[in-house]
Amino acid sequence: MSKFYKIWLVFDPRRVFVAQGVFLFLLAVMIHLVLLSYDGYNWFELSQAARMAE
Repeated sequence: MSKFYKIWLVFDPRRVFVAQGVFLFLLAVMIHLVLLSYDGYNWFELSQAARMAE
């Protein structure tokens, strides 16, 4: 357990954190696009329908 710090001798921390940031950003974009494709979770169309009902 105490030798986990040696992983940073194998991987460059800057590349790891940049790759992690890119991965998380792309994951967030994918989740948002999936939610927008469903009628119940599409907040753009829901807000437009609410404005039309007024």
